[in-house]
Amino acid sequence: MPKQVDHRGRREAIARALWSVVERRGVGHLTMRVVAQEAGISLGQLQHYFASRAAMLSFAMDFASEQTSLRVGQGLEKLGGRPHPRDVLRLTLAEMLPLHADARATSRMSAAYVLEALHDEDVHEQARRGLLQGRCLVEELVRQAVAEGHIDSDRDPATETNLLLALTGLAPLIELDVIGPQDALDAIDLHLDRLFSDNARSA
Repeated sequence: MPKQVDHRGRREAIARALWSVVERRGVGHLTMRVVAQEAGISLGQLQHYFASRAAMLSFAMDFASEQTSLRVGQGLEKLGGRPHPRDVLRLTLAEMLPLHADARATSRMSAAYVLEALHDEDVHEQARRGLLQGRCLVEELVRQAVAEGHIDSDRDPATETNLLLALTGLAPLIELDVIGPQDALDAIDLHLDRLFSDNARSA
């Protein structure tokens, strides 16, 4: 009986190899040949799974997003029950910053993807859709918090969502040692404390 090939697993392994290249050597070294070498396969084998650099990069970015969502989900399970929306937002924002090895890999992958999207229309559209989807999820959390009385009703959910996502802009400051990870978490906590009033937090 022929051996079953785990094609999804192979593609994920290639994606992780791509992350490794981006993390250790930078996006300037991101070629299909280099990724194949990192993955321990031939260029022909890699091309069996990805016809182009853009296709490989797009899959790697989708996989990075999936892994971030998985970590957020695992974090929510640890919070148990019905977690406070402030805690959900804090967990989500923290996982979008390079505060540990896995998040650092996906954060650098995201930066490489944005650079690629600036020069490739197909990648641009896919990146845009992904960012819009992520932003919608955060805005949904904010709107729910407003509806439940955790956030003052005079706050505009769209604007508050933009301000929350602006905190992910701390990533390059962390990467370049301008601030430390705890500084970023302190900034997130301060902003969330201002967004969620003491009275609202007890709601």
